[in-house]
Amino acid sequence: MLSTAHESPFEDARRKVALVEPRGKRVLDTCGGLGYFAVCCLEAGVAHVHSFENNADVLWLRTLTPDPDEVGPDAPASGGRLQLEHGDVSQAITQIADASVDALLHDPPRFGIAGELYSRAFYDQLARVLRRGGRLFHYTGSPNKRKRAATAPVI
Repeated sequence: MLSTAHESPFEDARRKVALVEPRGKRVLDTCGGLGYFAVCCLEAGVAHVHSFENNADVLWLRTLTPDPDEVGPDAPASGGRLQLEHGDVSQAITQIADASVDALLHDPPRFGIAGELYSRAFYDQLARVLRRGGRLFHYTGSPNKRKRAATAPVI
């Protein structure tokens, strides 16, 4: 997730999280990063958010945020509603029960870094854990924006 010059990372995350309407729901945050989605889910009244982050360096950076008490599972604001897991969600998702998640927040690194998070097998797993009528927010940014402008005409 990259914020723009027009809004803070939290404003950007709040806008995206609002799309899955997290109040009272069980949310899976596939790529937790610095914790913006998790914090916004907590602010919005989520019942439970399970947040994965595979990169130990990113988890360390998370402790350096302006208010680390807001983004950790032991933070008073989480009230036990945040489960932060250091692990590869593409593997761990196989252990999550069928139809056990009300909403999915999927903001993976770019394809070249984590192609498995764009695979058909992973999307099948997302569909399996998402309950019927659940919501998925998948952030893709502007793929090939630079390439398209330089190599392909707009039709």
